[in-house]
Amino acid sequence: MNDRSAQIQALLFSEGGALSLKALEKALGCSAEEVQEGLENLASALEGSGLTLVRSETEAVLVVATVATEVVTKKATEEYGRDIGDAGLEVLAILLYEGASSRAQIDYIRGVNSSSSLRNLLTRGLIERSGNPEDGREFIYRPTTELLAHLGVSDRTALPEYGTISAELSSFKASHAAGDTDSPGNPA
Repeated sequence: MNDRSAQIQALLFSEGGALSLKALEKALGCSAEEVQEGLENLASALEGSGLTLVRSETEAVLVVATVATEVVTKKATEEYGRDIGDAGLEVLAILLYEGASSRAQIDYIRGVNSSSSLRNLLTRGLIERSGNPEDGREFIYRPTTELLAHLGVSDRTALPEYGTISAELSSFKASHAAGDTDSPGNPA
């Protein structure tokens, strides 16, 4: 695999979905012909692996190869078959009532590491993540519109007791930021 093919593979992998050929041209700073050549080399390099390249006239995407579909489907079915559990519900509640938050903010409110819960909720499509404009080293998580639709609300403010719970979360964060020693979890 040449450098251009490796760059295309990395872009498609990091996108996690389809990229237009125009976007690949722009990102790589090359011509349409060079992108096509890179895609052909990538497709050849992926033969016999667990991934395959799917192309249309306008887009390209990396997907699971037919040979690996069964094992990936089985794993996903096991994941979706499990309950999201109390930890997942806590994370969802924080994101629904607090709003978009980083993992560090979620961990701070819960008092424990939330990585596994976030991964589970992302896999199920209940939350989404994007880059943090304030810190490029972390992500911001937020509930998906599909989750809000499933809950029957048009936006977060329509959630039950939104004002009360949001105020309590704000109070909790403010008291801990001020070093309040009488708050739960801190010895008096």
